Amino acid sequence: MSDIVNLLLHQAGLVLPLFSLVLVGYALISWGKWPTSITTALTRFVFSLAIPALLFHILSDLSNLPPVDARLLIAFFGGTLIVFLCCLPIARKIFRLDTIASSIFALGAIYSNNAMLGLPIARMTLGEGALPSVALILIFDALVFWSLITISVEWARHGSLSVRGMSAVLGSVLKNPVIISILVGSFVGLLRVPIPHLISQPIDMLQHTAAPMSLLTLGMGLAEYNVRDNWKMSSVIAAIKLLFTPLIVCLIAFALNLPVQETQAVVLLSSMATGVSVYLMARQFNALQAPIAASLVLSALLSAVTTPIILTLMAVLKRTV
Repeated sequence: MSDIVNLLLHQAGLVLPLFSLVLVGYALISWGKWPTSITTALTRFVFSLAIPALLFHILSDLSNLPPVDARLLIAFFGGTLIVFLCCLPIARKIFRLDTIASSIFALGAIYSNNAMLGLPIARMTLGEGALPSVALILIFDALVFWSLITISVEWARHGSLSVRGMSAVLGSVLKNPVIISILVGSFVGLLRVPIPHLISQPIDMLQHTAAPMSLLTLGMGLAEYNVRDNWKMSSVIAAIKLLFTPLIVCLIAFALNLPVQETQAVVLLSSMATGVSVYLMARQFNALQAPIAASLVLSALLSAVTTPIILTLMAVLKRTV
């Protein structure tokens, strides 16, 4: 028992400094009265330069990275799909939501903030060896979840799928700097294309800013939302997101006999706080904006507690295998 407690304290010691940067970002906006225009600018920097530089840096060395078991995609997306389908009747029967709002509710319970939160935490706690698994999930993350919500909403509105709507989703995903960096980095890594020092050095400097700037910017963004709005619904979303979703993903990973490293990666990523993209979807479809905004804050705060616990359970798993 004492070993588990020590392990929990160790994992908390790794994770809490990361969450302290989120708190600093939150304080700068809430108490320091920094203008929110800074948040917008820094968010653009993180998604357009810092995170793409990190992913390109990792994947450009793809030929030297350990192989990844592609079944992790079944565990991660299969588990989240099960939770999504389970959440739809909960939203309709308990909260009396219509079909479109129910889809947004369900997406809030499965979509993780993996670019700004999951990636730096995985790198810090699981090590560089887990990053190919993270990158593989990020490749499909935006496409799968944007497609899922688009299909759900299109079906609710028209009773059929719109080719135009799905084409727009695919086009927006392929223009995403994160996706572009993954694809280009993988291409360079697989072909072992030499990168000139004039290019590799700036990329290396930029990739070191990804983790701290992502966490700082996340905190600044959370300061814009009010957690008191529709707290009951947002509490349910956060509870499902942080506890039930990783549990289902973990069970599927076990059923597939997924290797320990991939299991750790998919469970950790599925346990992250609700992603900001869900709020963007809520705004786009004009449904459930306040509860989703509140769930962003609530799940981020609670994940400072749940993440060390999940990491500890994964570390115990690694020891016993």
